Amino acid sequence: MPNDSEPLQDVTCLSVQGSMLSQSRRVNSKRKSAVLLSDGLDTECTPSDHIQQCLPRQKHLRPSGKGKENDDNRFVISRRYRRRKESTSDISWDHIPDELLLRIFFCLPLQDLLRISVVCKRWQRLACDESLWHSVDLEGLTHTGPALRQVLKTGVRRLRCPRSFVEELHFTTTCPLQLVQMDLSSSIIPTSALESIICHCTLLEYLSLEGLQLSDAIISSLAKNSNLIQLNLSGCSGFSAPPLGNMLSSCSRIDELNISWCSFNTDHVKSVVNNVGCSMTHLNLSGYRQTLTLDDVKVLVERCPRIQTLDLSDSTQLMADSFAVLSQLKGLLHLSLSRCYHIHLAALTDLGKLFPLLCTLDVFGLVQDSQLPFLKKEMPHVNINCRPFSSIARPTPATRLAGSSVDRTMWSVKCRLGVWQ
Repeated sequence: MPNDSEPLQDVTCLSVQGSMLSQSRRVNSKRKSAVLLSDGLDTECTPSDHIQQCLPRQKHLRPSGKGKENDDNRFVISRRYRRRKESTSDISWDHIPDELLLRIFFCLPLQDLLRISVVCKRWQRLACDESLWHSVDLEGLTHTGPALRQVLKTGVRRLRCPRSFVEELHFTTTCPLQLVQMDLSSSIIPTSALESIICHCTLLEYLSLEGLQLSDAIISSLAKNSNLIQLNLSGCSGFSAPPLGNMLSSCSRIDELNISWCSFNTDHVKSVVNNVGCSMTHLNLSGYRQTLTLDDVKVLVERCPRIQTLDLSDSTQLMADSFAVLSQLKGLLHLSLSRCYHIHLAALTDLGKLFPLLCTLDVFGLVQDSQLPFLKKEMPHVNINCRPFSSIARPTPATRLAGSSVDRTMWSVKCRLGVWQ
């Protein structure tokens, strides 16, 4: 047969040419080679050299000449190892001792200190070290309750948190708090929450609870703080006379006491004058119009002969005969008798002779502006009506605007950490 007599190479070439013509319109070159194999190169008589020419070009893998895996002439692909970048410094954070890290953390503000506490367990432990939380100012914080609870656990010693709103504070601990100075003036805080704080305090020296609702349990807990030096309970209410007397007798080291304008009756006033310590030098007992009498002043002067600053304003029961009693206070420097309406102007002119060391006299409501020159002429060495607000035992100076961004001091010292940073 003619077809059988054709050479094998010619048949193969024709088959290849026909296959390539039928697939010439295809775009992908890989598909062309696949069709060539399927149409004419899959027979058992096809030469191997033609198959190799039509197959797609494969990547040639070079065996690695080095390595134990190629010792027995086996073809193994070796992994290329990347050279690690050498560290530019031999110092790591893990190698820094705790003492040095604490010194670094000490320079951070409150917000940054809270951020680094979530880096790792070691930094969290160091960020909660009590040496970093020695003095904290939480004024201006929106949710004061949770923050106050966490700060108290850090062993804070100076806490400033005035004019704050504290929700129900679930503070449960068996360890005593380390608080030495605390200012919660004019805050809104439940009495139960305040009890849970005060009952764990035994080291308090400076305390201001001005304007708060207290209880007998709080006053009794204050009696455990025998180192109290300054106490501000101005405008407080909710406690009875016996716990007040016990507290004042226990805290005999108090030298500045502001207990003005409280919800007091006659028994409360007598508990104060009968139990106040002899070390008292600054006392604000103003606001008791009908309850503070001359007899109470006599007891007070006898018990506290070292008084230097005395505020008896708004005590309408006092008259000019009280000057003879007050003259026993040889070291009296500042006296306030504002709105003691039973004291006449003529009697005030004798104060310069009765009190030779007197520097300041406040008689607001007793002396009109037109009468001030006459009174100043009689007492040229005395400043008259220059202090409208009392600063006794108050943590923030009364001469500055309370709550301003300029002054955030507490008993003349600024807190190190604060939300204002």
